[in-house]
Parts: sequence; structure tokens; C-alpha cells
Amino acid sequence: MYLKHQSRISRFRHPYGAVPTGTEVRFAVQLKTEGETVLGVYLAYAHGLYAFETSRCRLMPDDVRTAAGSDYAVSLRMPLEPCLYFYWFEIETGQGKVYLTRDREDLQGGGQLAKTKPRWLPGEAHSPLAWQVTVYDQAYTVPTWLTGAVIYQIFPDRFRRDAAFSPERFEAVASAERIFHEDWDEDVDIVGKPETGYIACDFFGGSLNGIREKLDYLAALGVTVLYLNPIFKARSNHRYDTGDYGQVDPLLGTTEDFIALCAEAQERGIRVLLDGVFSHTGADSRYFNKLGRYPGSGAWQEATEGTPSPYASWYVFHRRGDQLFYDAWWGFPDLPSVNEHDLTFRDTITGKNGVIRHWMRLGAAGWRLDVSDELPDAFLRELRLATRAEKADAVLLGEVWEDASNKISYGSYRDFLLGRTHDHVMGYPFQQALIGWLAGHFPAQHLHLQLETLREHYPPPAWSASFNLISSHDIMRAMTALAGPPDPGSREAQAQLVLTADQRQAGETRLRLAVFFQMIYPGCPVVYYGDETAMEGYRDPFNRRTFPWGRENKLLQQWFGWLGCLRRDWTVLRIGSVRVLYAEDDCLVLERFLVGEAEPQPDTGPHHVLAALNRAAEEKTVQLENRTIRLAAGGCLLEADGKKQRPPDSLETSSVLC
Repeated sequence: MYLKHQSRISRFRHPYGAVPTGTEVRFAVQLKTEGETVLGVYLAYAHGLYAFETSRCRLMPDDVRTAAGSDYAVSLRMPLEPCLYFYWFEIETGQGKVYLTRDREDLQGGGQLAKTKPRWLPGEAHSPLAWQVTVYDQAYTVPTWLTGAVIYQIFPDRFRRDAAFSPERFEAVASAERIFHEDWDEDVDIVGKPETGYIACDFFGGSLNGIREKLDYLAALGVTVLYLNPIFKARSNHRYDTGDYGQVDPLLGTTEDFIALCAEAQERGIRVLLDGVFSHTGADSRYFNKLGRYPGSGAWQEATEGTPSPYASWYVFHRRGDQLFYDAWWGFPDLPSVNEHDLTFRDTITGKNGVIRHWMRLGAAGWRLDVSDELPDAFLRELRLATRAEKADAVLLGEVWEDASNKISYGSYRDFLLGRTHDHVMGYPFQQALIGWLAGHFPAQHLHLQLETLREHYPPPAWSASFNLISSHDIMRAMTALAGPPDPGSREAQAQLVLTADQRQAGETRLRLAVFFQMIYPGCPVVYYGDETAMEGYRDPFNRRTFPWGRENKLLQQWFGWLGCLRRDWTVLRIGSVRVLYAEDDCLVLERFLVGEAEPQPDTGPHHVLAALNRAAEEKTVQLENRTIRLAAGGCLLEADGKKQRPPDSLETSSVLC
């Protein structure tokens, strides 16, 4: 028996990919028997989110016939409620039942025969696999300014001191555990003070005004969105242990400094996203107040002293005999977990005068949600309502590390990309695919497969605004990932590893290709501060070193800036369609093009862009249907409306462009 279904080919499934609620979708299989008696061909399916309903329907012979057999098809209207829709095929024969299930490795979304039906429920081993259709809210859109935006991420303490900086600012807010680096170029601390050990409390003095003073630099990189790691008062340098949601950390500046930053950024066409940490607070905070550094009674005081606190219901305490415990994020006692179902907490965050809306009134364009996969769906929906109530074009970015369309956490699929919570999510699958390919871990076919799977699963608004990073504050720097030895594990060992001259040369070549692909591919290319000058480093805290002002890699900065400005200025690179023309081993060729209503005005760039990359250390030739492309070692090609594009003259000698 011959059975065929390819979810990415319109003959077998139409329309492509994720669909709005109520869309009619056609499903088909190609069947050729070899003497078997076929009693029925069925589409079997399950749809839902927190719970699933299952059914099956008979496929009828269709009018498509080939030497390989006949098509059987059915058209179904998708549910009117956003959900996940899983499907497979069942063929009943005289000898029993045959299942056609998804082949994970087939680029066209093909299938394979199985003896049992697929498993899709949370907690099951998903083998065999079902095909997936993401059914999203018809009203799901993202603001037009977000689609294709160039995003720059800053870890505030490490980007730049402002012109008025003085050590006295640190001394005014110093505490016993804090360490101040007078030398901006000193390496990060991994020891801490003897009485505390390492607790991420070393500071360099970067500030909001330091960022504001470099807005022209960011604009020259083509940046249109600035994403800041947490800026609120906290004990640590990373500030994911929020101490006061209502106050800018004094080391970074003041509320007025934040207002000025947003206003001056807006003058340059740059919007500002803030980092919201709502799954936990700091133990050293006005809400928990374990260290007693804040006025008033925190939850800790009520639990230990009986002093009433308005924040006590935010946290969950346990007693075992005379011992007191509390729920903490991943068990870290400095990060007590918050009960997001508590209505007083919700009102503090999402209320009319809550944290979300307050900082947006002061200039923020939206929020990135820390560990959003650990926040309840109902709370996420409330966060989205609050952002949109304050600004109709606000955005909500979620930290999700996997394919967010079918992410499972807390025993359930999640409402992440159905149009009711996030506008877009962090693109760690993109990072893993691109860096993995450029580092030589797998061929271009695998890169194409991984990215095409995301494109099939994600609703178009989310996919076209995906946060396509190559580095972040939570993973090693792209330079190190592309050319360095594997992570040795301990901080002490990481501190000793520095790229050799040969490794840096290879890393810079691959980094140029990485940002080239970022800026050409759909989504939002994200530059983590310092990547544009080839900063290196393993995980936290080495990926959070200070920006090397005065010691930058100028040629690489210009490369990033040239590509970033093309991305900002060319409509086709922001919203154009994409087609991969070639993806084999070391080489990849793709095109971006505008169709229909997306046609640009004459001053918004070309209508068609072709890009080609070669990761290999030797020249490669790519044979397309109608032309041959020769790519230098580690080289790339960029054409716009058929004309080769070159960077500024200053980059000619170092360019990898063919």
C-alpha cells in the first residue's frame, strides 16, 4: 500500500500552516493499493487546548489521479474557539487498520506508516507524531511597527556609564554585599564577598542616561526597538529580583531619566520595551522584605512577627514544626514565588494604575515577560488586556524557549500563540538552528527543516514578529558559540577560556553570516549589546561583560549597521514573503519578495531580494534552476532587484560579500 500526505504542499493541505478560527481546511491523502481491500479512508483528529475532543470523518475520492494512485480528501471548518488541532489518517483494510502519521524529518511535512495511532496528549511520549494545525483568534494582529523591527537588547549595568557618572552615586546606595568596579574594563566578578559568596552583586555603573547618550549610535545600527533587561530597584545587578516595581534603580537613574530616554528614542524612531518579572520578586523587596531594608511590613514580617502586611497574600508559606518555608522560584530563597491568582497582586500589576500601565504612560511601548511559560494563562491574558488598554499598539513579548505553539508546562498545552496573550515570543529555536548550522553541527537541510516547522506552526502575525536572537543574557555569546570550545561547566573554567586568534577570525566570519541571515530572514532580528563588536563569553555572568567602548571592532560594527539600516529601510526585508531556493550542507539561498498590497512606494527599497550564504572554509558553487552562484569561503551574496549590493567602501576589504 502506498500512502502520501505532505502538510506543506497545497495538494494535500490548504491553506498552509496556522489558520484563523472558522477557516475551512482541505485535507487529502494519495492512496494506491496493491491488491489490498480498502474499506475506508479516514481523517482522524483531536482539537482543544486544556482538554481535547476526538473524532474522525471519512475521506471521499477526489478528482486528482496519478500513476501513483488516487487522492481522497475532505474539507473541514476549524473550530471557532482558538485551539490546537492534531490530525492523522486511518485506512481500514481487509487485513486491519493502517495509520499514516507525521514524519518529523520530512521537509515537506510528509508522513510515515505506523502500527498505532499518534499520541499528542501532555505527559505522553509523542510517538508516533500527529500533524498540527494552530487555530488562532481571527482578531490576532501585532502592531505594524513590530513586524520586521530591528531590536537591540541591553543589560543596563554593562552598556555605558553616562557623562556625569561618579563613584559617589554607587556609594550613596551601596550595601554590604555590593561590589563596585571602578575600572569599566575589569572582568566580571564570580567570587563575591567572603560573607556572601557569589550573588551577582557586582556593579559597573551603566545607566539610563548612558544609554540615552548613545541613541545616535543605536540609530546608526538601524535599531527601531530597544529592549532593556530589568531597570527597577533590586539587590542584584541583573535585577530579576525586583525590589520595587514603582522605582527605577537609583544606580541606573530616575523616573525622569526613563521618561527622557523614551522621548529621545521616539524622536529617532526607536521604541522602548521593558522587562517585567511577575512570577517572583526579590526576598529583599518592599513586598517580601526579608532583610528589613524597606519601610513598612512585608510578607516576611507578617509570617514571622505577625505584623499585618498588604502583601502577605502574594506568597505561600509552609511550616514544618518550628521551621518556616516559602515557595521560591526554582528553589532560590532570594526569589520568593508570587501567587499570580491573588487578586491584590493582579491589581498591582494589571490594574488601571498598576505597574504595566504606569510605565507605559511614562513612555514604554510594551513589555517582555520573564519566564512567561511559568505564568498562568489567565494572568497572561490579563496582562495583554492591560497593555492594549493603555496603548492600542502596545506589545507583549514572552520568554518561551521552545516551539511556543505547542509548549507544554504544568501538565497542559499553553495559550501562548493563539492571539490572546503574547504578540510574539523569544526565538530560541531560531538561535539554536542558525548557530548550530553555522558552527557546523548539522547541514543546511536541518536548519531549513527547523525554521519551516516554526513557520508552519506559528500564526503569521507571531512568526513575522518572532524575536530572532543569536545571543542573550541567558546563553553564551554568539562569537563563543560559533567558534569557541564547548562550555567547560564551571565559572572558574569559563573565566579562563578566551578565543585564540584563529578562533576569533573564524568566529567573526560566522558572526557576519549570522547577522546577514538575521537581517534577511522574516521576524525581528535581535542584536544583543556588544555582539556587533564581537564580544565573547560563556553563560552568566560572562555574557554580561561591559561594552568595550574605545576598543570596538569597527569593521564588524559597520557590517551590523549596514545590514541593520537595509532592514529598517527596505519594506521587502520587513514584511516581504520568503522562499528558500536551496538548502544543502554548507550553503543556503533564499529570496524575499513583495506581492499584492505589500508593493512599496518608490522610496522604500526593492521589490525582490536574493541572499546566499556559504559557511564552508572553501569556495562553493550552488546550482539553481536558472543560474549558478559561486560563493567564496565563508561568503555571502546579496542582490536587490537583480543587482548586487555592496557595503560602504570602508568595508570592501573585510567584506565576505561575493
